[in-house]
Amino acid sequence: MFRYIIRRMLLLPLVVLGVTFLLFFLTQRLSPEMRASLYVKDPRQMGALEEIIREYGLRDNVFKQYGRWLGQVARGDLGYSPSANMPVAKAIKEYLPATVQLAFMTMVLVVFFGVWFGVLSAIYKNKWQDNVARVISVGGFSLPIFVLGLLLLMFFYGKLGWFSPGGYSFHTDMVIHGSSFKMYTGFLLIDALLNGNLQVFGDVLSHLVLPAATLCIGSFALMVRVMRSSMLEELNKDYVRTARAKGLTEMQIIYKHAGKNAIIPVITLAGIQFIRLLGGTVIVETIFDYPGIGRFGVMAAQQLDIAGILGFSLMVAVLFVLGNLVADILYTAVDPRIRLD
Repeated sequence: MFRYIIRRMLLLPLVVLGVTFLLFFLTQRLSPEMRASLYVKDPRQMGALEEIIREYGLRDNVFKQYGRWLGQVARGDLGYSPSANMPVAKAIKEYLPATVQLAFMTMVLVVFFGVWFGVLSAIYKNKWQDNVARVISVGGFSLPIFVLGLLLLMFFYGKLGWFSPGGYSFHTDMVIHGSSFKMYTGFLLIDALLNGNLQVFGDVLSHLVLPAATLCIGSFALMVRVMRSSMLEELNKDYVRTARAKGLTEMQIIYKHAGKNAIIPVITLAGIQFIRLLGGTVIVETIFDYPGIGRFGVMAAQQLDIAGILGFSLMVAVLFVLGNLVADILYTAVDPRIRLD
């Protein structure tokens, strides 16, 4: 496995290079003036685009331009984002923690309820418990996420006034930008606890409820279906029948034996879904006006912010590649029998 991991890590740059070249090639359909924003580091430079075009050779062939852009990226310079009014690297650093919080809270709910309902559905196959779980699963999977988000927002905020959109309230914004509040990690939930401010913690958590619930229902439905199918397959294997013949209780068989093997496909699914969420929950963050990386990607696309679009796409590509590698490594932690031959 060590050789396998090293080989995969050596292939990561090639995959990322392929993705970035494809994205960079697509930007060549735009005018040199629009592509010059990749190299703007200060808004005042927007009036001198022709000088930037000559300096960086934006009328050269695509391979030369791509090489120069890669050199810039290698130095940590992703260009200036007019839509965020800051450098792209700084924008990613500012927006990503909010999405990480949302993704983590969503996946905790998805894995807990998805695995639990999936196991319950498999145990009570073709009974009313199974039918209820399958109806919830199919219904949640079929409901468009933007419709669900708008319905939850309309009911819980518009009618009940419980959970407001945004990342936090105006009062919390004043507190976190005040002199008494110190940012340790950039994650507001963690920083609120480190500052001993439970009011900020509760406010940020309340703003996570609706977007996390919206994301959870669609992902939860798929998780239930995968877990149910995997659990049914394991319960029909010989080692389960042997365990029953030895007198083990049904709970021991399910949670100590069959459950560990059945959860392997769930790990792959959870890893991919978590990375997808980190890549930007574009629709949900837009609906709930949540200040995450997905909203930054939307702003960059709406304003034709080339530097922002490329920086966002590069981040998503890297996250997906790393996420798939981590999911493969987690296989061996759950089932030691899985090794590279």
